[in-house]
Amino acid sequence: MRDDTSFVERLRRDLSDVRWPEPAEIRARARRRSRRTAAAAAAVVFLVAGVAVGVGDRLRPAPASEAASTGGEPGRYEVPTAALLQPADLPAPAAPPMVEAGLGERVRVDVRLEACLENRGTRPEWVESRYSRSQTLLRARPAGAVPQPRDVLLTQDLYRVHPAAAPGIVDDLARRLTPCVAWQRHGQTDRQGRVVEEAGATHGWHVVERDFAGSQAAMLRHTVSSPRHLVTGREVGGAPAPTSTAVVRVGDLVTVFSLGDGGSEAELRRLATVAATRMCAVANPRC
Repeated sequence: MRDDTSFVERLRRDLSDVRWPEPAEIRARARRRSRRTAAAAAAVVFLVAGVAVGVGDRLRPAPASEAASTGGEPGRYEVPTAALLQPADLPAPAAPPMVEAGLGERVRVDVRLEACLENRGTRPEWVESRYSRSQTLLRARPAGAVPQPRDVLLTQDLYRVHPAAAPGIVDDLARRLTPCVAWQRHGQTDRQGRVVEEAGATHGWHVVERDFAGSQAAMLRHTVSSPRHLVTGREVGGAPAPTSTAVVRVGDLVTVFSLGDGGSEAELRRLATVAATRMCAVANPRC
């Protein structure tokens, strides 16, 4: 959430050797998820839709005292950690969550989508929240083990917004995706640190399901085609598996979350129901 954090975002391992141009395009984006993913990636370098960056900044586990509800009128208070998904909600054993809170953050659905929209000349129209809380859940590992990208189990943002603005966040999602249903990116592919090909791939974002949890819900799917040589058209690498994000609203609360490698849309739907139940207790109005 602070301005001094450089951007890093987990991309599928299949495309981790693709270096795209225009590094200034994304570097200033996603000050929230950059730190949470950095904690999971430790000494790993990620190459994301236009920039290669190293990993820095780490998050701390949330103190147990933060897990208590703030009580009182929910619309006037910050988002309690009890409203987030919990380690016990996941099928795999998880380490203590890494959590941070914020004020006045934009409700961000996918930072790569923001890069596409700005590349298309469209200013992202994300609603500003009143309060927010973010977390990363990592797979439980032996003491002293360095976290790896595959250890990310879940990343989640939970926002409290103005009640009048909350429904439009989900309602308008498909419209906001329109410029990015087929976004072509060109760049160089690397093999063992050596540039071998000039290639291109197509990114796409689509809403594939709605209203499966809470007051409103949407499933956002991001796909990337196989990289192809710009001259011959032949494939120079396999297409990564699609990645999916759940957006769920309950009252004035909106959560955006995704799973790590191996997470399925079926599991996202299950967790969306769990997330909605947890949000109900502190939403305005309560369920």
